Amino acid sequence: MTLSLVGTVVDWTINVLAIVGLPGLFALMTIESFGLPPLPSEVILSFAGFLVAEGKMPLDGAIAAALAGGVVGSYLAYYVGRWGRTQVLGRGIGFLRLEERHLARMDAFFARRGELTVLVARLLPIVRSYVSYPAGASRMNPVKFGLYTLVGATPFTLALLYVGFVLRSHWEVVTSYFRDLDLIAGAALAAAAVYGILLVAGVLVPGWPPRRRPRTPPTPAAGPPPGS
Repeated sequence: MTLSLVGTVVDWTINVLAIVGLPGLFALMTIESFGLPPLPSEVILSFAGFLVAEGKMPLDGAIAAALAGGVVGSYLAYYVGRWGRTQVLGRGIGFLRLEERHLARMDAFFARRGELTVLVARLLPIVRSYVSYPAGASRMNPVKFGLYTLVGATPFTLALLYVGFVLRSHWEVVTSYFRDLDLIAGAALAAAAVYGILLVAGVLVPGWPPRRRPRTPPTPAAGPPPGS
């Protein structure tokens, strides 16, 4: 599936919301927050807003179902990342092989900036669905993870519900604006993933612009003791 917000995925999403209602919204947002398979939250929430405007879905129920689904899906991804932490050790080839020291660097990053990272990521398309995995792998405090997930997801959810409510039958207009944003976010996510891998692997040093880690000069071999 591409990052386009048109096609069969959109049609399927609309049908689920129109037929199943609030349980469908909860299920779709759970899947969206889990990230597999990827579903466009812009379509889910803006069409839900349209259903609210048409009187086919209660506003308070839509908000609760969307946020609850988002939190549940995020926790599922969090615990997959936490469980998978030990499964990925020793996997990979060359500098991509994951070792304890790499996970230690990720742990240190989330210890310093984990809350802010989760909070900001929930406001970004695509990225919001996948930040839970490294947060879980780094063993971020689960209570703080849930709290910052909810705080970050709330304005994103309310904004898209409102867009669908205002646009009503023209709710799909929002997808044309998010299509380019999704492509930009996807490219940024790919670049961040590459940067993170190289950082964890020790190829780059932290900071901006990216800089290659200086090679440690080889330790000279010890010569014979004086007077020997």
